Amino acid sequence: MDAIDDTFRPETEHWVRLSEKLVTVRRLTQGVVSLVLLVIVVVIWLAAPIPAWIPVLLLVLLIAGSVWSWWLIGRRVRSYGYVERSEDLLVTSGILFRRLVVVPYGRLQLVDVVAGPLDRAFGIATVRLHTAAATTDATIPGLTPEKASGLRDRLAAAGESRGAGI
Repeated sequence: MDAIDDTFRPETEHWVRLSEKLVTVRRLTQGVVSLVLLVIVVVIWLAAPIPAWIPVLLLVLLIAGSVWSWWLIGRRVRSYGYVERSEDLLVTSGILFRRLVVVPYGRLQLVDVVAGPLDRAFGIATVRLHTAAATTDATIPGLTPEKASGLRDRLAAAGESRGAGI
């Protein structure tokens, strides 16, 4: 790791990673979107009086975009991590534009756990942290329900012990 990587993911910390099920959920969602776009391209191809090369070009772009997105989803999920420290929580994410959010426990106002229908079907949930300053809000997707509820409870207790408004 170089100095830039250390800025966004210090090696001295034990980083917790997300569940690989999040990759599956996001790829499934991307597949559905790609399928809908494919249907639109086929309908355009069959219904519109346009040159044949336009739908072919759209189809090639759709396939290339889907393959690239499929690969990128795996990298994006692997870029997430979090660390619980004594006074704050570190959350890192991003591939091209990296982000490290430091959430002081004393600033926490609300910690909630959410899971949509697809998330529940795959056994994952998202922890959302809300603070007094919107710039320090953070989201940790792709946690098992046990990890998510445990993290929520620990963060709520840490916030309460430091006089936060949870």
